[in-house]
Amino acid sequence: MVYYIDMIKHLTTYILCFFSLYLLIPTISFANKYQDTLYTVKTIVLDAGHGGDKPGTRGAISLEKDVVLQVALKLGKAIEAKIPGVKVLYTRTTDVDVELYKRIEFANDKKADLFISIHCNATPARRIRRRNSKGKYYYVTSQNKTVRGTETFVSGFGRLGEQDAALRENADILLEDNYQENYQGFDPNDPGSYIVFSLMKNQYRDKSIRLASFIQEEYVKSGREDRGVQEQSLAVLARAGMPAVLTEIGFLSNPNEETFMNSEKGQAEIVDNLVEAIKAYKRQVER
Repeated sequence: MVYYIDMIKHLTTYILCFFSLYLLIPTISFANKYQDTLYTVKTIVLDAGHGGDKPGTRGAISLEKDVVLQVALKLGKAIEAKIPGVKVLYTRTTDVDVELYKRIEFANDKKADLFISIHCNATPARRIRRRNSKGKYYYVTSQNKTVRGTETFVSGFGRLGEQDAALRENADILLEDNYQENYQGFDPNDPGSYIVFSLMKNQYRDKSIRLASFIQEEYVKSGREDRGVQEQSLAVLARAGMPAVLTEIGFLSNPNEETFMNSEKGQAEIVDNLVEAIKAYKRQVER
């Protein structure tokens, strides 16, 4: 009986969300037309993923939180030096934890024109059962260290089998105080929550995809493997009041890519890729 009551509650929530979205369509359409004529890129918020006691993915020699902070700070300086008239703000500039909802809330409060979240990727560790010479079974942890490349995400709802990135990046929510209140009942482990999240795609989706595509194109020009532009239900992007992307700059689980991302040359290349992508995006949307 409890199961059916819960199911009815979830169904009611989804119906109300769809109905609300239907009512908002005319408003969003009008807002898009208005923004297309006035939209300029003046303020960019850079978000270095994770931080503090939330290290993100772990490589053999580095942590995601440290690598992405280095890249974000260098990127901010490069943007202000190479793109006149653009101001850069950061969700963090030191090794501190910033709750996911506060990151996008900061960008919204500052009326940012772009939000770029920087992360490192990793393949999931898997337990493999093996048998020793005496016939006894034991388990070892294995990780595919050959997977490499870059990918950039926009807020959306990918297929259920492709939610690994969303589950990984949203997992930090469970470590936050009052996460159910801050995210209005969102549970990173509940597939139903991702359906509700998918309804929070906003009127900036097209511009977000445009920026993500430019970013991937620049990575490819530098010889990086292209894993494409993806749509995922990512908490850090869902409530963005501006075009927003999350870019995975490489795999810390791959020794070669980890070395590259920790090197001055590698970070300079990544920064240059992102600056050129922002320039291309800015030229297109401000025509």
